[in-house]
Amino acid sequence: MPEACSNGVRISYDDRGRGGPALLFLPGWCASRKVFADLPRLGAARRRVLALDWRGHGDSQAASAPFGADELVEDAIAVIEASGARSVVPVALSHAGWVAIELRRRLGDRIAKLVLIDWLVQKAPPPFLRILDAAQSSELWSTARDLLFSIWLRGVDNDELRCFLPSDMGAYGFDMWARAGREIEAAYQRWGSPLAALAGLEAKLPVLHLYAQPDEPGYLAAQQSFAASHPWYSVVRLDARSHFPMFEVPQEMSVQIERFIAPRPARRSAVRVSKAPWVSSLPL
Repeated sequence: MPEACSNGVRISYDDRGRGGPALLFLPGWCASRKVFADLPRLGAARRRVLALDWRGHGDSQAASAPFGADELVEDAIAVIEASGARSVVPVALSHAGWVAIELRRRLGDRIAKLVLIDWLVQKAPPPFLRILDAAQSSELWSTARDLLFSIWLRGVDNDELRCFLPSDMGAYGFDMWARAGREIEAAYQRWGSPLAALAGLEAKLPVLHLYAQPDEPGYLAAQQSFAASHPWYSVVRLDARSHFPMFEVPQEMSVQIERFIAPRPARRSAVRVSKAPWVSSLPL
């Protein structure tokens, strides 16, 4: 299992497949890279795939000092450099999207495109902000966590996901959940929304958002409206019910990601032309 060194912290990651640009799977807070389920394996059938564990998560080393989103950015850069990948497409789950955006700011064109998975890309609604606040309370954090789990699993019949949440995400304690709440809240306060942060990038890049929750029609309509005036942005509503659609529809997601990264050229219609000598100079 390959490792990278991020300012003295050992970062564990997977490296499989061949071909560029490489996909870099970035988990959300309080989750290991197992959160992507079968998606990295499916992607590796077509191109190189990297999937990391943040410091203090999964198989990576526990941090001996306080850390936040800035250190997660350093972890991702350490993996990119250790792997030798030159062109990378971050595939970011939820609030790891803030890390993906910062990677674009720091690495420029080496970040070819962005894939975002199930993220609240508009301004954070008040009920969600209240959950973030509760996650930072030593008395309320576990209640906030369990509330999120119940929202994410509402109407979901997937045994693998129902096992993953308590065994993986449920294994993190107050310190990590409070850190997550604090960092996520700070990002929304600073940038307003992910869409605003993306629109504020000096150099725009293609962005794809794959999501299942929330399932309100207005959420999709708002993103489609944003895409109409920002053609570099695209959105696909997945046929899934949970906050973790890779457990439900990994094949569909893999196909959508590959279409986004390497779109097939449009097929030309057959056109009958004359034999005039100037025909060879036409830009057909």
